Amino acid sequence: MPAVVNAARAFLAIGAIELFWVATAWPDGVEALVLVAIMLLLLSPRGDMAFGGAIAFALGAAGGFVAAAIMKFAVLPALQTFPAFCVAISLFFIPVGFAIAYSRRPAVIVICTALAFSFNPLLSPTNPMTYDTAQYYNVGLAIVAGCGIVPPLAFSLLPPLSPALRARRLLVLTLRDLRRLVTARLRLTSEDWDDRMYGRLAALPDQAEPLQRARLLAALSVGGEIIQLRHVAPSLGSPVELDVALDAVAQGNCVIALAWLHQLDGRLASAPDGGPETAIALRARGRILVISEALAEHGAYFDSGALA
Repeated sequence: MPAVVNAARAFLAIGAIELFWVATAWPDGVEALVLVAIMLLLLSPRGDMAFGGAIAFALGAAGGFVAAAIMKFAVLPALQTFPAFCVAISLFFIPVGFAIAYSRRPAVIVICTALAFSFNPLLSPTNPMTYDTAQYYNVGLAIVAGCGIVPPLAFSLLPPLSPALRARRLLVLTLRDLRRLVTARLRLTSEDWDDRMYGRLAALPDQAEPLQRARLLAALSVGGEIIQLRHVAPSLGSPVELDVALDAVAQGNCVIALAWLHQLDGRLASAPDGGPETAIALRARGRILVISEALAEHGAYFDSGALA
């Protein structure tokens, strides 16, 4: 769903720029088009912070437009030498650079970055300098529209999914993958499963509830332990209890799954000691214990929904 929203947002923003470009024969329309695409690519992965980042960049682009106009049409015409030119532009770049380097507020960093980003293309320093007002407004419109007008409108018209909805989707997708894993329709190694779940945990919104994080962690541990149990199942005599328990997990019935896991644990505990089978059985019992505790604590989650 986020990919669909991002694609629709890009289609809307780029389409609007293209229509305006064609309808007005705007000479700098292609620059605006490129800037809009860059802004959407940079801000779309930010989720809830995308609209705020677009507003901050818009403020910086507007400030750069004003600062470049003052520098180009009020300051530089009175200067004749290259050292004077360097001193003049340093009055802008040095404070902005210090603000980017030393500020601890993300909004200030974004605004100052946008200031520095938009200032130089608008100033367009050449030797000799040209003071073409029409060209300046064309370039300025491309930068302001591409960085300051279209992206905030796109993010306001098609905002990102709410944190609550994203968290629920991640939990549903994880449960679906877990059920496919226990039915062997999804074949993953432990490392693959861990990587997938770590990605889900990283994508979980900051506003997610602690219970939702705990459920994702429980799914992470249950999936990893199931994969390891399947690997050692032949050494345990291919126990039918494990297959029945996993089928119950896939069907969303933790009570039956816990009963069969307890029966398997009891059979492994009563096995005679000695030999490498004992160490394998002990590790298997530890994995069964991890799975059982997760199913018992988060049974409402693992029982939710139907078989995926």
